[in-house]
Amino acid sequence: MSGSELTLRVGGLTPLTTVDYPGELAAVIFCQGCPWRCHYCHNPDLLPRQGEQQIPWDQILAFLQTRRGLLDAVVFSGGEPTLQRGLPDAIGQVKAMGFKVGLHSAGPYPERLRELLPLLDWIGLDIKSLPEDYAGLTGVRRSGERAWESAALVIESGLPHQIRTTLDPALFTEAKQQRLLDRLRQLGPLKHSFQVCNPVVSI
Repeated sequence: MSGSELTLRVGGLTPLTTVDYPGELAAVIFCQGCPWRCHYCHNPDLLPRQGEQQIPWDQILAFLQTRRGLLDAVVFSGGEPTLQRGLPDAIGQVKAMGFKVGLHSAGPYPERLRELLPLLDWIGLDIKSLPEDYAGLTGVRRSGERAWESAALVIESGLPHQIRTTLDPALFTEAKQQRLLDRLRQLGPLKHSFQVCNPVVSI
């Protein structure tokens, strides 16, 4: 599928980052839309499926052409990239340009993530809480079940990864942090980090 035929809703682009793909110089493509409504979302402008200022995919590809040999990787972030059916083709086009590909996801669609994992070089997966606490955070029933299924897929795959948990002070006691870590470790060897809940900002 050519760039002109592919439909990927892009709400933003970071041309250079050293923190979104560990150890690599990367650009970040912010995919528009997310099925969840977490109150501490870092990019609330990306929640609607249609953004006010979307960047055409052809324009993204043209930019990446100018960065071949300068950047190591491209990260698809969001929003929630796996919401969009055009993501696998977009990843294929980026890999064909010689870039490594990373993905930031919260894991709402484990069946789609299973198909994407062989295409990726790295993934950052957000695990927000224990499964039973998810609905209060996301506003979506069974979201915890789906996210933890995605975590199991990532760990089982052996793909280089980072599982991240945002410490919402209204949700996490020290005891609950430890319970979350213990349950994650039952899934297998993993890399995990806690991050501070920051005030809401937009990209």
